[in-house]
Amino acid sequence: MPIEAVASMAAMGVILSLLLVVLALFVASVIAVFVGFRMRAPWALDVMRWMTKLVFNPYQMRRAGQPGAYAGVIEHRGRVSGTAYQTPVGIRPTDDGFVIALPYDTRPDRVRNVLAAGTATITYEGERHEVAGPEVLPIEWALPYFTEKDKRGIGAITQCLRLRGAP
Repeated sequence: MPIEAVASMAAMGVILSLLLVVLALFVASVIAVFVGFRMRAPWALDVMRWMTKLVFNPYQMRRAGQPGAYAGVIEHRGRVSGTAYQTPVGIRPTDDGFVIALPYDTRPDRVRNVLAAGTATITYEGERHEVAGPEVLPIEWALPYFTEKDKRGIGAITQCLRLRGAP
């Protein structure tokens, strides 16, 4: 066998080994993030929040708030900048307003913005609703408003945001 062929095979072996190491590190990272998320580790919540903001939210915003869409839209203003934001959220109607499960606890800016302002606008099933009086409650309070399918996904979530219809 010529030396060039042996060298080529050795180089391919090194490249394949490196690819397998990179793949193993990627799989280990994904598993660590999901386990950390289930354990409510702050670093894992931040990673998931970042991924949601960059990847999932732009996709969800295409239909959010429309009739039949999974997500509604919460419109809020930045606490410091005053900039208007729209964020897709899993929202469910209640007797006097709406409830939103908080998978990242109260860390996201949208939650802090709404709590600071005391008001927001919800677009749900194609209709806009002014809401006020936000309060963070244990998720157990909101469970009756979620579907069985939603409840399976709630898992490790411990808090929800209750928003009442504005007078």
